[in-house]
Amino acid sequence: MDKTLVVASGGIDSTVLAYHCAEFKAVELVTFRYGQKHVREAEYATALAERLNVSHDIVMLPTLWGSALTTPGIEVPTRAYDKETMSSTVVPNRNAIMLSVAVSMAVARGIREVAIGVHGGDHHIYPDCRPIFVATFTTAMYVATEGKAEIYAPFVYLTKAQIIQMGAALDVDFAQTYSCYQGKPNHCGLCGTCNDRKKAFRDAGVHDPTLYDCPDLLEG
Repeated sequence: MDKTLVVASGGIDSTVLAYHCAEFKAVELVTFRYGQKHVREAEYATALAERLNVSHDIVMLPTLWGSALTTPGIEVPTRAYDKETMSSTVVPNRNAIMLSVAVSMAVARGIREVAIGVHGGDHHIYPDCRPIFVATFTTAMYVATEGKAEIYAPFVYLTKAQIIQMGAALDVDFAQTYSCYQGKPNHCGLCGTCNDRKKAFRDAGVHDPTLYDCPDLLEG
């Protein structure tokens, strides 16, 4: 049977991606630790693998410094999810590093496809989520492996709201996903990614089951 190796963070996008891929193929999950300040997302990824009854690897990378997600003294931003607010959360070259390792793992296991949940809502902030990155990196990995592996990024032109709508159709339990950059038991509701999560559920017209310490949507 064909198989896909899904890069799974434990957040909404990669969780919906895993369910989507599992509709058509066998899947395996891989989660990367690159020095993040908390491990809660990885815990949700582990729980996802258990629900799907699939194998799951957690790969420890060196700390990728220079981001609010990894570097002490750089505060996680709050309020609006926009380029100015969220620029400090950019982890330089993160997706290229993770995908390179994932492709190596996939080829070693005879898996042709590596899937990642990058999406259109992140284009203005994260350069390694943009279509040009996906296209050029797919070509690079195809050449590097002599056609043994390809990148699958089906959400690259979708909004987060559209991904949530897809997940609702797949019966994804969104309460079992985690987005918050603070790593608290509840989502803080104040950081940029929490605000983006709230807005996406609102725009999707899908009930948001998330427990937020600050539940109101913070515009602007």
